[in-house]
Amino acid sequence: MLALVPQVRDAVSIPVIAAGGIGDARGIAAAFMLGADAVQLGTAFLACQQSNTTDFHRQKIRAVSADDTVLSRAYTGRLARFMANRFVRDFEARSAGPLPFPLQAWFTGVMKKEALRQDNQAIASLYAGQGAPLVKHRDAGDLMQSLVADLSKFFPKP
Repeated sequence: MLALVPQVRDAVSIPVIAAGGIGDARGIAAAFMLGADAVQLGTAFLACQQSNTTDFHRQKIRAVSADDTVLSRAYTGRLARFMANRFVRDFEARSAGPLPFPLQAWFTGVMKKEALRQDNQAIASLYAGQGAPLVKHRDAGDLMQSLVADLSKFFPKP
């Protein structure tokens, strides 16, 4: 983000949304200082009870380190960051790439749903970004209140 946001900001005249690795007010403030118009947090909200993830997935997010996540096209055909597991490692080790999106997502859809239902870590699509170690909140409302309060330290009202 540190290098990309200013480059994109300088190259385009449309709104710039920073995403990836942002998990707290420090990352949000940095993105705004670098020229972003908005910020997207992913993993911080996936770990909240209001997300559409399972309890199993939310627990795994709280336990994962940044080193335990990998970029892969295994589940959807598009690049995303996941907690490394057997399915991702096996997929990345084989020579053929994924089917084009959305075919790969369709192909793995039933497996992903059943794996989450069974809490099967070996094949579940466990999305998690490198900011997972920053996750502190279990409730989206608490997360938002914390972000707003912490951001006011960086951007005090005049």
